[in-house]
Amino acid sequence: MFDALSERLRKTLGSLTGRGRVSEADVDAAMREVRLALLEADVNFKVVRDFIARVRERAIGANILESLTAGQQVVSIVNDELTALLSAGDRTFHLQGNPAVVMLVGLQGSGKTTSAAKLARHCVKLGRRPLLVAADPYRPAAADQLATLGKALDVPVHRAPVGTSVLAIAEGGLEAARRTARDVVIIDTAGRLTIDEVLMAEIAGLSSALKPAETLLVVDAMTGQEAVAVAEAFAVAVPLTGLVLTKIDGDARGGAALSISAVTGLPVKFLGTGEKTDALEPFHPDRLAGRILGMGDVLTLIERAQDAFDATQAEKAAAKLQSGSFSLEDMLDQLQQVKKMGPLGQVMEMIPGLGGMARQAQDSVDRGDLRRTEAIIRSMTAGERRDPTILNGSRRRRIAAGSGTSIVEVNRLVKQFGEMQKLMKQLRGGRRLPGVFGR
Repeated sequence: MFDALSERLRKTLGSLTGRGRVSEADVDAAMREVRLALLEADVNFKVVRDFIARVRERAIGANILESLTAGQQVVSIVNDELTALLSAGDRTFHLQGNPAVVMLVGLQGSGKTTSAAKLARHCVKLGRRPLLVAADPYRPAAADQLATLGKALDVPVHRAPVGTSVLAIAEGGLEAARRTARDVVIIDTAGRLTIDEVLMAEIAGLSSALKPAETLLVVDAMTGQEAVAVAEAFAVAVPLTGLVLTKIDGDARGGAALSISAVTGLPVKFLGTGEKTDALEPFHPDRLAGRILGMGDVLTLIERAQDAFDATQAEKAAAKLQSGSFSLEDMLDQLQQVKKMGPLGQVMEMIPGLGGMARQAQDSVDRGDLRRTEAIIRSMTAGERRDPTILNGSRRRRIAAGSGTSIVEVNRLVKQFGEMQKLMKQLRGGRRLPGVFGR
């Protein structure tokens, strides 16, 4: 979502970091570019105005302009202010009560039902025992969808017969939770295509009766500034405690994600980064700011790796790399592990210095490059995966036909794997690599 903004900010701020000392004119020129980049990303214009004013005030201080590392300090100021911009409110996910009640509200199509399942999975990771409640009596498909998601997660779902009132469904869910010793109740409420009085009265009544520990507004981040208007309208009707921004992996400009907390004062508590139930991240302003400015997000990368990678397999792979026995079979296993971490472009954004390559990496995935690599390896025999040197012309033709690729692509993969093995041998032998560890 932030690709275009991130690329432009990196380019603009990169021109400062290479200069050492900078003048007030240099700062003003950079701020003009930053202002344009934020406005083009659909960030609220008042938010942009205040943000630029704060950055400029700090950046033109005498102690900054006279410094030999002024450019780097200006980038640090932008990072600090961007983090502050995203840091409104209390981002703690509160689960008080027995059971703790979490109510999800929002417009139809914003991703409430999927977000309810994602939150249930998050609660399981916290050691809690959640119950999902399908409190949308107007759209039977929503209850069916929630039941399917709950079954996949092994989380029970409470639903009621058609015609049951919303309040009765929710109260029935609370009773079911107490009866089955479930300590968190996640209520998926009904949405509407637009904000209307009936919807607002309904969720206000639910809130008053249930007194939830969390009332989270689920907002589609791809709707731009409309998302801000939706948040403001819901905040008037019900005491919201936070926001869940969905579809953050989309190709919209990202302005809503940067504006919504600053305008409404509501904290963003979770980001929906994909369609699967594991694609939900607690929101960390400093980490998102780092991704946008190309500084990476190592902590989230580590957390995703811990969830995705089997520790035993990872240790075996590391040992094989060190011993020089890493095979195409091992490479296939590692590809499967990396895929569990999410879209490759997102992963690249988290690695410091590689944010600029994120789009290129994701384009490669979208073209099917990784899928073809997997198909080629899977079309090999076990012996061929362990020792690619036995791949003669007839074997390569068979592999190409079996994987639906070409001999050229098979040859390219085998060559790249051979080069990787040579690199590992050089590293193992302690030899210096040109352009990496010296000349």
